[in-house]
Amino acid sequence: MNDIVLDKASLRILDELQKNAELSNAELAERVGLSASPCWRRVADLKQAGVLRGSVSLVDPLKLGLAVNVFVHVTLKNQDKKSLEVFTDAISQRPEVMECYLMSGDADFMLRVVIQDLQRFQALLLECLTQISSVASIRSSFALSQVKYTTALPTEHLRG
Repeated sequence: MNDIVLDKASLRILDELQKNAELSNAELAERVGLSASPCWRRVADLKQAGVLRGSVSLVDPLKLGLAVNVFVHVTLKNQDKKSLEVFTDAISQRPEVMECYLMSGDADFMLRVVIQDLQRFQALLLECLTQISSVASIRSSFALSQVKYTTALPTEHLRG
């Protein structure tokens, strides 16, 4: 990020694209108060610098029958490099694991799992998580409802 200046116009571009990545360049330029050519150049610069990493379509999990959202706290027997690698390698192969974070505090890892139902979560638990040799304990919390969900990162701290 050191090679790109995130001025007010670039930050407006980021904010708009985080709301809707399907905007045409003309629509984006109008929303951020630039003409089309400079807007396109700024977007290209943001991509080149790695600030914009890609565009995706957000899919409603309920429409796909993925009704269970589980936060799983995993503690390892040992926190050595090999144990961490064994765990991360196994988890990286599982499509229902949406996010996995190495944590400080009581648990070593926190996972967010999105899955169809409790039976499938039990299968994931028994056939995958409990089979990882480095795992000492697993604690799961089931989300009852989603209060807030966003993929948009805050940019206010960059506005001087």
